[in-house]
Amino acid sequence: MNTLLLLQDQNLTTQASNRFTEGGPFFMTLILICLIVAIVLQAIGFLNHKKNPDKVKKMITLSSDVSILGLVIGLLGSIIGMMEAFDAIESIENMSQNMIAGGLKVSFLTALFGSVTFIIARIGIIILKALQKA
Repeated sequence: MNTLLLLQDQNLTTQASNRFTEGGPFFMTLILICLIVAIVLQAIGFLNHKKNPDKVKKMITLSSDVSILGLVIGLLGSIIGMMEAFDAIESIENMSQNMIAGGLKVSFLTALFGSVTFIIARIGIIILKALQKA
């Protein structure tokens, strides 16, 4: 019930949407696509775990690869964001600590989202492997 209330809270959705755009729509969208694909692959695996064990193994492998791709895209976005932040720091003479901290925070959003994608996919993979062994 508390989860449902959190999802209905407009501040949470607004904040999530702001973080998504702050992190750079290009990289964040790629990571989101990786998350969606990993979840779909795991759903296919869950639906076939009794009928077709070979398909489940394939879905586990594909989901694993997609989750790692999401993590790597997040790290790449973070590195590119850091380079842009340092370029901005280099070009401005009077740089405040707040500006530096804000730029660095934004550059880590893609790494954070990529890590969350990886963790969510890994939890599903662990559950699928446990069902497969049972």
